[in-house]
Amino acid sequence: MNKILHPVERTIEWFHNKLAKKQFLILSSIFVGLSAGFAAVLLKWLVHLFHLAVTHDFGFKYQYLFSLVTPLIGILLTVFFVTKFLKGKLGRGNSNILFSIAKKSSNLPKDQMYSHIVSSALTVGFGGSAGLESPIVTTGAAIGSNFGKTYQLTYKDRTLLLACGAAAGIAAAFSAPVAGLLFAMEVLIVDVSISAFIPLMIAAATGALCSKIILGDDILLSFKLQQAFDYRNIPWYILLGALSGLFCVFYARVFPKVESFFRKKKKYPWRSAIIGGIVLGILIWLFPTLFGEGYDSIKNLADGQYGLLVRHSFFESFITSPLALLIFIAAIMLVKVFAVAATIGGGGNGGNFAPSLFAGGYLGFVFAKGIELTGISSMPIANFTIVGMAGVLAGIFYAPLTGIFLIAEITGGYELMIPLMIVSALSFSIVKYFEPYSMDTKKMAKKGHIFTQDRDRNILSTLKVRKIIETGFQTILPTMSLGELVETVSKSQRNIFPVIDEEGKLVGIITLDRIREIMFRHDQYNKVTVAQLMIPPAAIIQPEDDMYAVMKKFDETGAWNLPVVENEMYVGFVSKSSIFTKYRSQLIRSTAE
Repeated sequence: MNKILHPVERTIEWFHNKLAKKQFLILSSIFVGLSAGFAAVLLKWLVHLFHLAVTHDFGFKYQYLFSLVTPLIGILLTVFFVTKFLKGKLGRGNSNILFSIAKKSSNLPKDQMYSHIVSSALTVGFGGSAGLESPIVTTGAAIGSNFGKTYQLTYKDRTLLLACGAAAGIAAAFSAPVAGLLFAMEVLIVDVSISAFIPLMIAAATGALCSKIILGDDILLSFKLQQAFDYRNIPWYILLGALSGLFCVFYARVFPKVESFFRKKKKYPWRSAIIGGIVLGILIWLFPTLFGEGYDSIKNLADGQYGLLVRHSFFESFITSPLALLIFIAAIMLVKVFAVAATIGGGGNGGNFAPSLFAGGYLGFVFAKGIELTGISSMPIANFTIVGMAGVLAGIFYAPLTGIFLIAEITGGYELMIPLMIVSALSFSIVKYFEPYSMDTKKMAKKGHIFTQDRDRNILSTLKVRKIIETGFQTILPTMSLGELVETVSKSQRNIFPVIDEEGKLVGIITLDRIREIMFRHDQYNKVTVAQLMIPPAAIIQPEDDMYAVMKKFDETGAWNLPVVENEMYVGFVSKSSIFTKYRSQLIRSTAE
């Protein structure tokens, strides 16, 4: 392998030395796009093979019961791989990439170029109820990041290639280059210039071409529109958009809680894996379409093959009417959240991309079929099923454009563009109102760790208050007289003085401007005390405060120096100018890396 790689690396290095920067980035985007595209194809192919193996008809009477056990086996194998070969560190989810962009100069570990392929193939291939797109995105991003690191590219170029890898991965997963491009722009990087736009397009097109040539329609998710768009259904699409947004709020609030329930026993990963696998097996016994990604069941809904959804289900004998079937499908939509959380929280590897499409398709079907059953209107059920996918995807990932164009591409046309735009925009707006951050960034945002859509905030988040506290301020007591204060001022080069009590607690501050008029009135030196002159500080800073919040306090108060207090005890001051100095040096350093 190394003998093959070395000539390739030498060839790329030759191009790196000979080509201009923009030209080399174009070439790099092709290489990263090919690598990420083939990685996505490999993962899809492995999962397809595993799925065929565990669902093969061996002629046993109750063979379908085997599918209740294989998800547990897949999760256990994933935990074994992660603990044995990765020392328990995998870096799941898009938040891992966002954190890398914000805090680690877009450097992702080398093992992520293969670890997510192996772990997610074991999890989803054996029936884990999760998606492959998040592992594909992480793999592609790691390929782009390490390519940039190998050839010592700057932070900006590394970030671009990281996004190229992610775009190529999504494009290959669905054979949808525009969706891959928009996903990288909406979820990972938003400040894309025209020069950066071109490598992203090339990488996405290259990744999509890989899957188009190698994978077939039985592996890729694809639909054919059966009914044309009817403008008279616009009110129903508006209502579907609102329901999609509310469902996304439900998903965003329930999923983290259920996942954390399974992750509580971090010291006992095997226990979490067994519990998660058993819970998932029970859910699959009740609702068989929760097995694996579930794309086939969405196609069955769109094609009107509803009977396939209840086959081998515990409830199969109870589904005797259209209403019972509708309730059953609605239950699957809601339970999908718990199945995904059990899979990932139990130690499996996967993402929420496929589950969001799954739940969206089911939501669109339940909504349209429900309206039709009431007799209010005849509904194009397949169209609502497809459009619902875009609505939930847009709301879960805060990526409305990705949702719109992904569905447009996998349906082979833009006939449903108007309802796609309506449903995706409404869903995104509603969930954004209730949840300011997406699930990928919510945990990090609470800690002040990640704000990749705001470069200034990224840099500020790397600065720590404790490292810029200034302690060279002369402290004074509230009982001191004006004369003693003037003497202290004459020996100091500062224009602000913290007033502390005998225990060291901050009780106020004295500024030079505050005492300028009275400090030359000698007749007041023994009459006026510091307690009479001091004022409360405009704001207080804690050592653990997020630097963005600190800067907000400076802006709101107009101050240039603010005191730092820990457990009510005076520590020192932080100045706005020192933050600016640190910010500039960090900006220069991160740009040069």
